[in-house]
Amino acid sequence: MRVFLLTAATMACFAANSLLTRGALGGGRLDWASFMLIRLVTGAVTMTMLVRARGRAPADRGGWVPALTLAAYAVTFTYAYTRIGAAVGALLLFGAVQVTMIGTGLARGERPARVDWGGVVLAVAGLLALTLPGATAPDGLGAALMLAAGVCWGAYSLLGRGSRDPLAVTADNFVRASAMGLVGVAAFVSRDTFTMSGFWLAAASGAVASGIGYTLWYTVLPHLAAWRAAIAQLTVPVLTALLAAALLAEAVPTRLVVATALVLAGVGLTTIPALHRRA
Repeated sequence: MRVFLLTAATMACFAANSLLTRGALGGGRLDWASFMLIRLVTGAVTMTMLVRARGRAPADRGGWVPALTLAAYAVTFTYAYTRIGAAVGALLLFGAVQVTMIGTGLARGERPARVDWGGVVLAVAGLLALTLPGATAPDGLGAALMLAAGVCWGAYSLLGRGSRDPLAVTADNFVRASAMGLVGVAAFVSRDTFTMSGFWLAAASGAVASGIGYTLWYTVLPHLAAWRAAIAQLTVPVLTALLAAALLAEAVPTRLVVATALVLAGVGLTTIPALHRRA
């Protein structure tokens, strides 16, 4: 039950990231570079304060490789949301995460059951239903950037699975990624689009949705097989689509409904215990 609750809380934070990012960028409240930097820096500050508040030395630290994958994810994720909606972006992001993590798990010897493969097939079919060319297909560059973000996030998740101190590791990685971001994208910051509402959306994305969400994710990852962790994340687009329609007034085309239904069916096949007992 503890793993289930932690996973559910993590997925809620991930959905909030898409909503907060699109809310700021789609509404013209902030430019993408400023949003990304504020998100990384506030996440780093929040988690560093939490580490120090524990009153004990960190048992583990981050590294430049996971920090680089985190920074690359932050750049591609944020810029993609200047071109595509929250719901579509979340579905593309976590579809790419799934492929990355399942592929890595298979390479390492993990062997899902047949019912799990059925879930994977349905989920991938949902992504294809969304991205195949057509009148309602998402912007090509935005979709490509979000797929790249998914690969980076999948790699970052796998790199952090063996962490002995998830909070300290995540805080350290955010500090390093913030330094990379300041060097790499500071030139793209625009003062003309800065608003306080945009700043607070970015700060919430960094301090709460990213900082707390990533810490929870690192905590739960050691208890999940790579393929099951990937499938669990596909619940995020469903939640994002519902909230984006309610909070951001995003349209819900038939293509998105079909894709979401297929993804949800795939998640169900991999997570319903009764189906695994029968298998």
